[in-house]
Amino acid sequence: QVQLVESGGGLVQAGGSLRLSCAASGSIFFIDAINWYRQAPGKQRELVASISRGGSTNYAGSVKGRFTISRDNAENTVYLQMNSLKSEDTAAYYCNARLSGGAGYWGQGTQVTVSS
Repeated sequence: QVQLVESGGGLVQAGGSLRLSCAASGSIFFIDAINWYRQAPGKQRELVASISRGGSTNYAGSVKGRFTISRDNAENTVYLQMNSLKSEDTAAYYCNARLSGGAGYWGQGTQVTVSS
């Protein structure tokens, strides 16, 4: 099993920045990738960014150039640096771990609200 704890959400003005953290514990050796998803009210959950075991990163087109995913292996933590935030970035953000065996685990989510 893998436990994920997100933090760093909050209220920010448009154009501002936030950094989300996802701290992993448990069977982290089996993690193939860590993903950040978000879900706005009335919308489907969407993949925002991911980082693989090898360090490869991918981003949704809507956040490319504004968001950066990174990790600190020593702290077992993945970060999502969000710059130039827009009102449409308002959502609950979730950390997801995909394991080599196919299982997936989710954190509890952290709310990001961008005021215009």
